[in-house]
Amino acid sequence: MSVRAFMLTAGLSAVALASGALATPTADVARGKALFARCAGCHAVVPGARSIGPNLAGVEGRKAASAGSYAYSPALARLKITWDRGNLDKFLAGPQKMAPGSKMAFAGLADPGQRADVIAYLATLQD
Repeated sequence: MSVRAFMLTAGLSAVALASGALATPTADVARGKALFARCAGCHAVVPGARSIGPNLAGVEGRKAASAGSYAYSPALARLKITWDRGNLDKFLAGPQKMAPGSKMAFAGLADPGQRADVIAYLATLQD
């Protein structure tokens, strides 16, 4: 199997491969779902469901600060990015570092493997 075929099969982008940490073929959706349990208090993943934070169904590929009627912080609205795996990795590593002043009170995931697992799980969520 070619590297490109593997990337497409595994759902990995070239950006993800270039970043190193989140492009491991060992990213595990089940582990990501388990890790996401600590996020579920603030983030819904069922399309249309509301919670304290923005709904994350279909987050990968969506423009930052664009989900439904959630009132985003100006800090997140200023990012002007699309949530690809690289941006998700950077944000999950330190939300306040990427978007100082964001409402996201979570300190971040220091472990690149855990971030890769959570991102793999998020990639399965359909809007």
